[in-house]
Amino acid sequence: MYRVKKHSDGLRPFMIGALLIGAMLLGCAQTPVIGAPVDHARLKDGTYEGSYRGGPNKASVQVTIKDNNIVNIEILQHQAWRGKKAETAIVERIIAHQSTKVDAVSGATNSSRVIMNAVQNAIEKAYPN
Repeated sequence: MYRVKKHSDGLRPFMIGALLIGAMLLGCAQTPVIGAPVDHARLKDGTYEGSYRGGPNKASVQVTIKDNNIVNIEILQHQAWRGKKAETAIVERIIAHQSTKVDAVSGATNSSRVIMNAVQNAIEKAYPN
């Protein structure tokens, strides 16, 4: 007895591949920037931690506030596929501009935004209630 192969079986690998690609693209959606200029008058001196996850990237940072200014940012963790190059540049830009809304690093936009947002979350802890 012969079995006739159904055409739909040939579509199964294609369908699985299409679903995987779709899931990857959704996971790589651009992260929005939540940052804003720092309200220096409200900042309380100290060291604060913040984190943020956007798409495949995650960052945890420690931000030091002294004399109502951001004086140091340490990246405690940064999970990135290609965005490691954003680390130094974004930290320098945030400190120089005293804002978490700075230009992203070309080729590392999502990582740049994730770091900016992690710093913003830390800074929000420096504002008194």
